[in-house]
Amino acid sequence: MTYVSIIDILTVKHYRKSMTTVILSPKYQVVIPKEVREKLKLKPGQKLQIINVGDRIEFVPIQDIKQARGFLKGIDTNIEREGDRE
Repeated sequence: MTYVSIIDILTVKHYRKSMTTVILSPKYQVVIPKEVREKLKLKPGQKLQIINVGDRIEFVPIQDIKQARGFLKGIDTNIEREGDRE
C-alpha cells in the first residue's frame, strides 16, 4: 500500500484528467488507488509535491533529474539578442 498525507480528493493529471475519491484516515493518510499508481508508475517511497490549488489538493510526482536528460533535444537554441548583448 502507498500512503500519502492530508488529502480528501486526489486529482491526477496524465494525458487526460481522472479524479478518484479516497477516504482520509484518522491519521490523515490516504491510499493512492492501484490504477493511479500503475498509470503514473509510482513506487513506494517516491516523493510527491503537494500543491494547494483553491479548494483542492494536487499531488505531483517528483521526477529524478536524470529522467529529464535529453528532453530538450532538438530545441532551437538560436535566439535573437539585443545589440548590446552580442
